[in-house]
Amino acid sequence: MSLSELIPKDVSLLVAMALCAIGFVSGTARGFSGFGSALIFMPLASSVAPPRLVAALLLIIDFVAAAPLLPGAWKQANRKATAIMALGALIGVPVGTYFLTVLHPVTTRWIISCFVAALLALLLSGWRYRGQDYVPLSVGIGSLSGFCSGLAQTGGPPIVGYWLGRPIAPTVARANIVLFFGASDFFSVASYATTGLITRDALLLSLVVGPVYALGVAFGASLFGRAGEKLFRAICYVLIASAVIVGLPALDGVLR
Repeated sequence: MSLSELIPKDVSLLVAMALCAIGFVSGTARGFSGFGSALIFMPLASSVAPPRLVAALLLIIDFVAAAPLLPGAWKQANRKATAIMALGALIGVPVGTYFLTVLHPVTTRWIISCFVAALLALLLSGWRYRGQDYVPLSVGIGSLSGFCSGLAQTGGPPIVGYWLGRPIAPTVARANIVLFFGASDFFSVASYATTGLITRDALLLSLVVGPVYALGVAFGASLFGRAGEKLFRAICYVLIASAVIVGLPALDGVLR
């Protein structure tokens, strides 16, 4: 199958190249910092292609990329705590998916930009939840993350902020996060497939963007350790903020 056959008819070669470039940058961010890929990818990608298409595209790419991490996470995670949080995602993902399917693309882009800006502020604040574990709270945070994932695949910061603040070993916290997003991605795949968001176009386009995204992850991972963590995180924050600004629908007449 040729490259032109992998690119949807309503996506130009220039847009496909832009999606690959965005995928590489967001993959690099994930590779060297462990976060930020969706917060960079979604505002920028949804400014050049339909939000429904790029949300499904990112879900497919991340679902494949995260699969090899799940067996190790299953062994190390607190599976009971993760299951409670995942119950919230089971509630939130379909709600977010519903809004993605019914909202006008420009409205969705505004919501994505506002969400990402708010999540960036959460990351910059350094917030960590250090209170007690409560089932309703865990379900609520899981629901919020699931809603963000269903709408725009941006469910990371609430979960990361919660579990990194818990008095548990870092390996367990990381395993909980990986396992939770394995479950959340599964719910998203089911929800997107049921509502028709996972299309042949999204699957074929993932074969174009996915390898470039993977190269970005590998490149970012190779950079890890060559500079301080604070510098890398600062670069990620700048990239996310830039993605929000460039992706604003208000700037369409200027930048696009």
